[in-house]
Amino acid sequence: MGWLLVNGESVALNGEKSLLEVVRNAGIDLPTLCYHPELSLHGACRLCMVEVTGRGVVAACHTPPESGMVVKTNTAILRRLRRMALELLLSRHDRECTSCSRSGHCSLQELANRFGVSDLRFKQECTDHLPIDSSSILVRDPNKCILCGECVRMCEEVQGIGVYGFAHRGAKMQVTTAFHQDLSNTDCVHCGQCAAICPTGALVIRPQIQEAWKALNDEKKTVVVQIAPAVRVSLGEEFGITPGESTMGQLVSALRSLGADKVFDTAFTADLTVLEETEEFLARVQSGEKLPQFTSCCPAWVKFAEQFYPEFLPHLSTCRSPQQMMGSLIKKFYAKELGKKPEDLYVISVMPCTAKKFEASREEFTTAGVSDVDLVLTTQELACMIKEAGMDYVSLPEIPLDHPFGFATGAGVIFGVTGGVSEAVLRLGCERLANAELENASFTEVRGYTGMRQLHLDLEGQSLTLGVVHGLANAKAILDDLKAGKVHFDLIEVMACPGGCIGGAGQPITNVNRKVRMDRGAGLYRDDAVTPLHKSQQNPDVLTIYEKWLTEPGSETAHETLHTTYRERGTLWQRQAAVASEA
Repeated sequence: MGWLLVNGESVALNGEKSLLEVVRNAGIDLPTLCYHPELSLHGACRLCMVEVTGRGVVAACHTPPESGMVVKTNTAILRRLRRMALELLLSRHDRECTSCSRSGHCSLQELANRFGVSDLRFKQECTDHLPIDSSSILVRDPNKCILCGECVRMCEEVQGIGVYGFAHRGAKMQVTTAFHQDLSNTDCVHCGQCAAICPTGALVIRPQIQEAWKALNDEKKTVVVQIAPAVRVSLGEEFGITPGESTMGQLVSALRSLGADKVFDTAFTADLTVLEETEEFLARVQSGEKLPQFTSCCPAWVKFAEQFYPEFLPHLSTCRSPQQMMGSLIKKFYAKELGKKPEDLYVISVMPCTAKKFEASREEFTTAGVSDVDLVLTTQELACMIKEAGMDYVSLPEIPLDHPFGFATGAGVIFGVTGGVSEAVLRLGCERLANAELENASFTEVRGYTGMRQLHLDLEGQSLTLGVVHGLANAKAILDDLKAGKVHFDLIEVMACPGGCIGGAGQPITNVNRKVRMDRGAGLYRDDAVTPLHKSQQNPDVLTIYEKWLTEPGSETAHETLHTTYRERGTLWQRQAAVASEA
């Protein structure tokens, strides 16, 4: 504890690790382009410089606070240095702002406007354009990179993969991939967190908006849209609504106005996932085989396991994700109910996740050349379409979802937040193991935002240990401990993105931070609290689907429709070694 002076005002120290934190906590928006509170320090942009009496100009992000310091944040020399830093960054930046998808959400653009940087004194360095990589669901434009290193640290520190790194020196320095490979040839798992954290347009989601418009305007197609749980508490942010406020009614209204014929809730198939995954889990507990069971809802996590930990593939639940369950039901059964062929229906998913685009393209989810899910739009992309159509989203009337896939229990809704899948499974599994109905359906022990959480249960003599992990670096640590025999789990939920789906890279990027993710999660728990039913096994429409089409959880028909298989993919290094040995 102590005090320091910031621009002549006394500011108390409350355990902050850097002057940057102190200054921002004092209500001063000190600019940065390379700092993120959840990543290691880099100190490359030099925009957070402050003057400290007796020390001169220092980078606030790298300077520990000390009691008695006298700090100034807005002197003539600091303003001059910040402008120069911005000019230097802009001199190596491809400034095609009008056609950049990050225009309006670009931190470099915002700071240039904030500091009035319009005329550059330095010759633009990027005269020779580097090739743009659009091989993946992400588009990587090195000409817009400012070398902040946030994508490098995000991929290494949070996801434990390390797709990106720095190459070359001086003016030729660039962020690139191993062997300068296209992203599609790297170990990228398509989580998109690098694009979510990129302050410019150097990494963006490859847009598919025009494909969506084409389908919506095709009179020969019946367009069916499904909405992931996390979207309802985030889309409103694009229209000035508080993060966490559910706008499902307006969402349905917007989609119907855009041309959707039917709008369904992916939380419905989340309920279906609970019944199938719990059946699978209880069978494994009874046999004692293939434990722990890992959840398989997150496609980035699945691809991570396929590449780096293939020995654990038999431990993954064979359940498809809720997205793919919905697509399968629509194409295999619902189409017949409408008197149409599978190819006559066009399924669009609205997802918070970029990896869902990759998942929908997997060959496992195509039958006779017809994809179960035809197109995946991120929350960002749908917001762009709503704005393009000129809708006043806030004022849209609330419209209910369609049947038969429009009603979900609270258990299905909380799939969108880390710990939600585990809690939903517990609401059924504990009743099955204890052979008694739960009075309290909430398992708050698995809630929270720490990287790894555990829950130990004793039910009728059956002891179970559950783990909840988000961020693939945390998953890597758990897998390594399992291999070494250091830990024991029966069920492990893994989500690639921080906070789970609420922190997906397809979510609005205007306010990406821990508090916003927590607000979104709180919104899902509020929806769970007000939903009439809280257990997936109580969903009457799910039970009807079993009676009509699937027989019962775990049946042969259910397996054919709702389950899948995985395959070993190998890492980039393994693939390169294989090519070298063949040569």
